[in-house]
Amino acid sequence: MRENTTKGLIVKALGGFYYVETAGGVLVECRARGLFRKNEESPLVGDQVEMQLEDEQHGYVVSILPRKNDFLRPPIANVQKLFLVVSTAEPVPSTLVIDKLAAIATYKDITPVLVITKTDLCSAKPLEDIYSRAGIDVFCVCNTTGEGVQQVLGAMGNGINVLTGNSGVGKSSLLNWLGKEYKAPTAQISQKLGRGRHTTRHVQLYKLATGGYIADTPGFSSVDLQRYEVILKDQLQYCFAEFEEYIGKCKFTGCSHTCEKGCAVIEAVKAGKIAPSRHENYCTLYNEAKNIKEWELK
Repeated sequence: MRENTTKGLIVKALGGFYYVETAGGVLVECRARGLFRKNEESPLVGDQVEMQLEDEQHGYVVSILPRKNDFLRPPIANVQKLFLVVSTAEPVPSTLVIDKLAAIATYKDITPVLVITKTDLCSAKPLEDIYSRAGIDVFCVCNTTGEGVQQVLGAMGNGINVLTGNSGVGKSSLLNWLGKEYKAPTAQISQKLGRGRHTTRHVQLYKLATGGYIADTPGFSSVDLQRYEVILKDQLQYCFAEFEEYIGKCKFTGCSHTCEKGCAVIEAVKAGKIAPSRHENYCTLYNEAKNIKEWELK
């Protein structure tokens, strides 16, 4: 380690400044050294970094420790769990968006978790049944009373957790229930648009009682996912956990699991072992992915 340096975790990035929390709980305001621009690399919230200190509260980020994973949107690294927040109504949930987010999480070695909000408005059971069968942990939360919030908190552990979902599903309200001191701003649903206004402007990590961190993030959209996060068609089958026991058991090698005769996955859908919506959404994502060439991503 360089002289007068220490390590820490970036908990906020704003206006070219990085706020790094040390093991002792000290928050250091840092700039990034010019070498990052030269190498076309940027520190991200969630990065473990090495800092060169000017004094106890100011310094420079000089190196980034190896990452487990990262997202381009929202810009965050080393995520342990991705909490997919959807509402029972207002806005109506899209299983395609849920499945795309869950697949991307799995692809990046992140555990997807489903949180269903606004259970006081409509039953969560249809979604709960689909995703429990898929091996994804599901938690139901009432935004009005806070019922179910402690179960969500208990699942967060000591890593970095991300809340994500469409605008208006109650991410900021959930964050406020998890810790009132966060005071995350909330917005009413736009009746004209049928969705919420964006209320989160930057990614920031908040310390949890479990020892981990939680980040509230700008909502993912299907457009953003397609633009920034790509899974090639040959890898997609491994991103649907309930397909795993059937992979390699199809009649023909190289089965796409979309329409082939003798496909073990399709037989499992017919037998009620895989939810039809999961397979339908897999097929939609596969058809999108088959038009993407690996060389186009470089």
